[in-house]
Amino acid sequence: MWIKICGLSTPETLDAAVTAGADATGFVFAPGSPRLVDAAHARELVARVPEGVETVGVFRDQPLDDVLRLARAAGVRTVQLHGHEDPAYFEAVRRAGFPVIRAISADTFVRESQDHAGSFGEARLLLDAPDPGAGATFAESTLAGSPLPLGWILAGGLTPENVVRLTKTLAPSGVDVSSGVESSRGVKSPDAIRAFVSAARS
Repeated sequence: MWIKICGLSTPETLDAAVTAGADATGFVFAPGSPRLVDAAHARELVARVPEGVETVGVFRDQPLDDVLRLARAAGVRTVQLHGHEDPAYFEAVRRAGFPVIRAISADTFVRESQDHAGSFGEARLLLDAPDPGAGATFAESTLAGSPLPLGWILAGGLTPENVVRLTKTLAPSGVDVSSGVESSRGVKSPDAIRAFVSAARS
């Protein structure tokens, strides 16, 4: 199970994610997010991440030049696009040297035609709730009957208490958590991070 802890903003919580055994750490650059970090601060955090743990910059509906500038300045390895970016945008990010995680709602995935769903060339597909970062899950029945790509990631309202049930039901290859390991909105809890990783690994 690939595990990403997203929205990290302090050395303490970053270290908790790494020592707990997370496979990836996420840093949010999307304006308006309570988890927003600037490139300089993110670079200090990225420098603490050991080799073998992926670093991901999360963006949403931002100009391409801004995304590439921030990703390079922060030193993240992977870019996650969580907005309405088109296939040409994805191609430009890949040409700049960044693998791309495409994050969309489960509802959007189900509505897309199969031809359209395969046209973005993302390294991984992340399926989320309609309002990302709000701590809500999507209905498990949403994906019933829809063929899912190998390596897809489950997100949206995951917590240490529900991750085991949801991964057993939906069988993703990975999970991504943010609000579900917070003590208050935007503030991560090291204890909750450790509990989440332990539960997901179980």
